[in-house]
This record gives sequence, structure tokens and C-alpha cells, in this order.
Amino acid sequence: MTTTEVQEQIHALELELLEKKKELAALRKSLPERSVENYEFVRTTGEEVTLLELFGNKDELIVIHNMGKGCSYCTLWADGFNGVDHHLKQKAEFVVSSPDSPVVQEDFAASRKWQFPMVSVSESTFAEDMGFKKDGHYHPGVSTFRKDEKGQIYLHAQAPLGPGDDYCVTWHLFDLLPSGTDNVKVDNPLNSESQFQLTNNIAVGVNQYERAVSFYRDVIGMKLEDSYEDEAKLSMSGTNFYIEENDETNVFFEFGVKSFEETITLLRENDCVVTEEITEKSVMIKDPYGLRFHLFEIES
Repeated sequence: MTTTEVQEQIHALELELLEKKKELAALRKSLPERSVENYEFVRTTGEEVTLLELFGNKDELIVIHNMGKGCSYCTLWADGFNGVDHHLKQKAEFVVSSPDSPVVQEDFAASRKWQFPMVSVSESTFAEDMGFKKDGHYHPGVSTFRKDEKGQIYLHAQAPLGPGDDYCVTWHLFDLLPSGTDNVKVDNPLNSESQFQLTNNIAVGVNQYERAVSFYRDVIGMKLEDSYEDEAKLSMSGTNFYIEENDETNVFFEFGVKSFEETITLLRENDCVVTEEITEKSVMIKDPYGLRFHLFEIES
């Protein structure tokens, strides 16, 4: 077979695949929707939230069934979703669920710089009822929902997630390499050259709290996520800003590490000072050169 003939066959197969995908999408839409209950979950903040509330002001919702931080492949898929989260939200709300505890989710999401909301399903039958927990084991996938004007929720479509699917771009790019998908290794750390994983959280101490929050929200254009008596959480372009009342107007960054004790020893050997101990594995650090940061162990 000549090169031209092979190229023509490739093109023909690409067109055939596109048509098959259209057929597959049509078949999924042809399945009857089914009514589902208003499940309850827990946000990374520890607050309870219902499935209906996850819709926000949208009528459609995409829920990813993630197996948790212990699955490096699920992390790879979620990293990809993070890049298109703002596009997806133009049309539907997008949420990632996993069986991890809210605390683990919050720390891990920060270390991955994920922008999308997460909910814990560990105390819910949601994953099992949706078909993504079988014989006690969680499986990756996606479920889409819609709600009607009365607030009734309907399961619309579902798909499994895995190597070679249409939901992770890396696999199709691997296919274009000479080696293909052979020996693919998924490495979780975003920064593989350092044990320090910079999160997307920044804390700012201010001495005019209410005026500062108004300024960052109304003038700078940050989104106010949560507000407390002396602290507010704002966000912008995937970075979270924690504004708090403090006589010392310092800026604090945040690093997550896997081995807390080894890291603390290393920092102390390099003249860093622990300025506040929040928990046994969560402290505030001041280095001798001007950087202040929160250091915590990324929980298992």
C-alpha cells in the first residue's frame, strides 16, 4: 500500500469515527431519563450541600465520579478538566466527586491548583446508585443531570472514564508518538523537581478589613466566595485569596508536602522559623529572606 493510499485510509477512518461518535451521542440521548433523589454531600469546607444546590443557577450539571487522590489516573483526568472548567461553566455547572474526606479533598485540590468544586460522597449512596461503585470499589466516570422548573432532578447520560476515552486529551496525543501509549507513567506532583507543591491559596493580612474586601471585590473584580467575621475568601483566575484582619499586613503563600517532618527539618537547617503551629502537620513559616508561607502535609 502506498503512502497516499494509507493517508486516504486514515482520513476515511477519521471521518467514520466522527460519524460513529455522532451515532453514540444520539443513542445516549435516546435513552429515557430517570428521576433521581436529591442526594446530600459534603463540600471541602465541611458544609453539607444537596445535588439540587450543585446546579447553582444552571439547569444542567456535570458530575465527575473520581476515585480519589489515591488514583493517579483519576488525577490526570481531573487535571485536564481543570483546564476547561471555565468553559464548561458557560453552559452547565461542573463538580468533581470522590470518596475522599473533605479535608483530604481540600488539601489535594489546592496542591493540584484545581478550580472546580469538589464534594465527598463517602457518606452517600450516590456513587453506588449511579453505577460507579460496585462490590465496594469505586469506578471513574461521568454523569450528567438536568433539573426542571419544579426542582426535580433527572439523570440524563453517563460514560465511563479510562485510557483511550474521549475525556482525556493526553491519550490521543500519546497515540501520535512513535512509542504510542506504551510505558505511560502518571506522576502526580505538578512540580516533580521539588518536594514543595505551591497551592493556589494566598492569604493577605489587612488592617481595614471591610474596606479591603470591598476594594478587592468591587474595584479589582475578585469573586467573593465566603465571608466570615474577620476573614473572607475571594477568588480570581483560579487563585484563592484569604483576606483577614491582621495588624501585620503580610502576604502568605502556601506549600503542600508529602513528608512534613523531613521538610520542617530541612527548613530549620536553613534558618527558617516556625511562627505559628496550627496543627501537628500545619504551620506558618518565615524564611530569612522575606517569604512567609503556610506549610502543610498533603494527607493520604
